Amino acid sequence: MSRSSMTLGRYLVLGVVTLTSAFGDTLLAIGMKRVGPVSLAHPGALLAALGTPWVFAGVLLLLVFFASYLTALSWADLTFVLPATSLAYVGIAFLSKFWLHEQISIARWLGIGLITAGVGFVTRGPAYTPRDSTTPALRGTVQEGL
Repeated sequence: MSRSSMTLGRYLVLGVVTLTSAFGDTLLAIGMKRVGPVSLAHPGALLAALGTPWVFAGVLLLLVFFASYLTALSWADLTFVLPATSLAYVGIAFLSKFWLHEQISIARWLGIGLITAGVGFVTRGPAYTPRDSTTPALRGTVQEGL
């Protein structure tokens, strides 16, 4: 199997990246609204925020996001992974609208629509740019598919 082929497992990894990003960010927003304003000048308040269940759950989901994001970057180009996982913006918009009850303007919905259309264009191309064995960034690494 070539590195550029998209398998069900790879689509699942991209789905995990998208969902954990959207839900992790949403949980952080809920938690920080409950904590209230904090400042970088008071790192203790930021550490205390980690003790709240919403923030802690958001951080855990974002750790899963980070691990799955690294996995995706191991077999696909950044210019493929980042746009493909930007569907999280759509998820965040819906979570914000229906869970957080935020107002979303027509301009924002249009922007989200443009992002979705862009994702469609990006995912139609190859996921990986083949490199020769002398490429410094890949020399000495083991390249295995998911």
